[in-house]
Amino acid sequence: MKRIQYHQYGGPELMQLDDFELAAPGKGEVTVKVKFAAINPIDWKLRNGMMKIVTGNAFPRAMGMDFSGVVTAIGPDVTRFRPGDAVFGLARFKESGALGQAVVTKETFLAKKPDEISFEDAACMGTPGVTAWNGLVDKAKLKAGQLVFVNGCAGAVGEAAVQIARILGASVEGSCSAGSMERARSLGVQAVYDYRTTDLGTLAERFDVVYDTAATMTTAMGLRLLQKDGVFLDLNPTPGKFIRSIFNRKLKPIVGTPRPDILERVATEARKGKFRLPIARIVALNEGIQLIRPTYSVRVWIRSVEREELRLRHTRKGSSA
Repeated sequence: MKRIQYHQYGGPELMQLDDFELAAPGKGEVTVKVKFAAINPIDWKLRNGMMKIVTGNAFPRAMGMDFSGVVTAIGPDVTRFRPGDAVFGLARFKESGALGQAVVTKETFLAKKPDEISFEDAACMGTPGVTAWNGLVDKAKLKAGQLVFVNGCAGAVGEAAVQIARILGASVEGSCSAGSMERARSLGVQAVYDYRTTDLGTLAERFDVVYDTAATMTTAMGLRLLQKDGVFLDLNPTPGKFIRSIFNRKLKPIVGTPRPDILERVATEARKGKFRLPIARIVALNEGIQLIRPTYSVRVWIRSVEREELRLRHTRKGSSA
């Protein structure tokens, strides 16, 4: 089998497409033959060693978190899936491995793919859907009728947040690049601001929830935009912010935590046509290696087809797209 991996922490030049031997699934784990996978900013952050306190120093390390595919084997105590099931979800955080022909992950990181949703579309729903849900529902307790501001409302997590907020009955405003404003409006963003030309501090509106999905907003600005009982969701968590959040309940640092109920709800809304992220052109897998870098915030889909040929799909997104 083949996958994208690296043998030391660092830049994109360290990645390569290598042969590897897939381990058997352990207790509560599932083996999936990957059809498509998606690149997220977490991929290059892990490769750069930004989280090596968690991932450790064992090499080689695999790349990729989000994917769709077909179950080929299950470990002990797995009850929700059987070989042959079409699924989507996330790889294990420490091991990764979605950017390969097969991956082992936790049963709780997967959901069944609806028949109405293609493998391509399903591959990109994991991290954005989970991260948006963790913020809006788990942390902010978003309710119908509330007003949400999404910074980066046309990025992957931003689009997911807009759609989930709308599903829950909230109204949404947001910021993105000028070229993405029409896309944001089509998703239901009522007022869209160009982040390059708008000083958000001048906005008169105050919000129940501000979600910085672009991870570019200062904590001071996020808190400034809130109503009295509002919540600022910060997608750029640091130890200092976690400490500060203990004393300021308006500040909620977000760390994506997948659960079956979130993935299943995302699948249900996708089946209804209420949740979808766009797909762009196809490139070869070895070309995709160059996309896993800080200058891109992209969604990339990898496909495993006959003769072990691999392909990628991607959409380039700026950090505040």
